Amino acid sequence: MEGYEYSGMIIAGIVIILIIRLIIGYWASRKVETNVDYVLAGRRLPLWMAAPSIMATWFAAETLMGSSATAYQYGFQGVVFDPFGATMCLVVAGVFIVRIARRAQYVTIMDFFQHRYGTAMSVIGTVTQIITYFGWTAAQIVAGGSILQALLGWPLSTGMILVAVIVTLYTMAGGLWADTALDFMQMFLTSFGLIMIVTAIVTNVGGIKEFFGLAGSQYVSEPFALWPIKDEGYLGYTGSPGWFYYIAAWISLGLGAIPAQDYLQRTCASKNESTAVKATYLAALLYLSFGVLSPLIGMAAYGAIGPDLPMEETEFILITMALKFLPPVLAAVFVAALASALMSTSDSSMLAGATMFTENIIKVFKPDISDKTQLLMTRLSLLVSGAISLLIAMFATTIYKLAVLSNTSILVGMAAPYIIGMYWKKANHTGALASFFSGVISWLILTFVFYPQTYVACAEDVECATWDAIYIASTPAFITSVVFFIVVSLLTQKFDKPKELTDINGKVVDFHRPFGFGDLSE
Repeated sequence: MEGYEYSGMIIAGIVIILIIRLIIGYWASRKVETNVDYVLAGRRLPLWMAAPSIMATWFAAETLMGSSATAYQYGFQGVVFDPFGATMCLVVAGVFIVRIARRAQYVTIMDFFQHRYGTAMSVIGTVTQIITYFGWTAAQIVAGGSILQALLGWPLSTGMILVAVIVTLYTMAGGLWADTALDFMQMFLTSFGLIMIVTAIVTNVGGIKEFFGLAGSQYVSEPFALWPIKDEGYLGYTGSPGWFYYIAAWISLGLGAIPAQDYLQRTCASKNESTAVKATYLAALLYLSFGVLSPLIGMAAYGAIGPDLPMEETEFILITMALKFLPPVLAAVFVAALASALMSTSDSSMLAGATMFTENIIKVFKPDISDKTQLLMTRLSLLVSGAISLLIAMFATTIYKLAVLSNTSILVGMAAPYIIGMYWKKANHTGALASFFSGVISWLILTFVFYPQTYVACAEDVECATWDAIYIASTPAFITSVVFFIVVSLLTQKFDKPKELTDINGKVVDFHRPFGFGDLSE
């Protein structure tokens, strides 16, 4: 932004967005009367609000800033995680999960684990997810601080504090009502901004063919390849580590985000199960359509800006391209849209962690808590969540990897008991616990096993080697969790009788037409 003539206009756009968010937070707070109003918007969201809200759950820092930077370095291979894996998550969940979860009227993902297995699995899972949401929220805070640093020259920490305070305030006030109203605004601004910047680049370079001709990446010879490349493998890894890495790229979000609270919370806020399914599919279509634009912009930057941007500058590629190709007013809209998108995932992840804490920890030990007290505790929990996430953001400032890691930890411990346990009648509590602990423990052990190899591949860069080992290890760890879940469940049928899946009121869930296809009319 140094020397940019219209920087004041862009800063004004961001200030306006921040003010609007606080106003909507206050407006939404007046609609909140019960805890269900606060955490599920009263289960009254229509399709036009539910779909943008589901899309906005992940369509934020890691999709916009993170994926453009990663695509500049590794092309489409680098962003298999998101948006491609995230789109896969929405499709799979729409087919197999959404109808049953909405029909059961769950408030949190842990309601499933409580009713299907028991308290131990519910509490362990709740603690695990709350910790991962701290990391997910921290990723968004880092991205918001990065934007303010680029625009105003502030220290990164100052920008992160401002973002964390504003998001915490409006989410504490309005809960999911505030989040969904802002999600609709954010989807419009973000989509408009991405379309405008791609259109401007295409116009400036002389056409679509020339736009794709700019595409390149620093470390991958075929930037549009979504698969391992001959003699290069996947992100530089060949053989079994390369395939483990590639599979992990698809399933970290593709399966790991299915048993995540923020996604379930948005679908279960839909007014009925048909709307929930339709909203999920529509969100998938929107997510892929607009999510792929950011990596394309990042790859085009390789030819438009140059192939040798240092690492610390790559996460500002979207801002750089906006300033380079857009008129000042549209640049202001685009950067304001970035600020808006970054906050939409922060608010949903803060609310998700706070909801699980009150529903699945406080209520376990105090089941007779009043609704008014529960609402107060949810708001206070959200305040604590914002503070802890900010502290994490201060120490871990890698946006894309931090965000994806959050869902990888859920993948290895909870995906098998949730996805398989939704339909397999022989699944039991012992099998679920065995799946969780075998997945997490094997993930940690295998990370150390693969580390020497990744250390060499990363030219002795400790940070690079650590992240790569974590991702490569997640695939065999997930397989381990699946095997332990099935085998232990079968071996313990006599003394741990499986429970039927029941809804939030303890009634057996109706499995008539459980899949999200066919007749979706009311």
